[in-house]
Amino acid sequence: MKVVIALCALAALASAAPQQGGEAQILRFENENIGVDGYKFNFETSDPISRSESGELKNAGSDHEAVVVHGEYTYKGPDGKTHTVSFVADENGYQPHTQTS
Repeated sequence: MKVVIALCALAALASAAPQQGGEAQILRFENENIGVDGYKFNFETSDPISRSESGELKNAGSDHEAVVVHGEYTYKGPDGKTHTVSFVADENGYQPHTQTS
């Protein structure tokens, strides 16, 4: 009887454990670092996630110097829908805009 209880408990634990899929593959990756003046990168993976971002220094050398970043990332949620977040990050903070399709 103890063996049956132990096997049932083990089966319950195994079914409750998070399911792991295969590793995502990188399908595309581009990266350009232009030093102090800015950067840009983008990538796409097989799971499917994608991201692109660029940043540049505005008003260099002034009292109003700031890095401005523009970007977007997309992923497929557990609901099966594609979610996209576009954003700007600058002296006014992080400003996201979402879209679901």
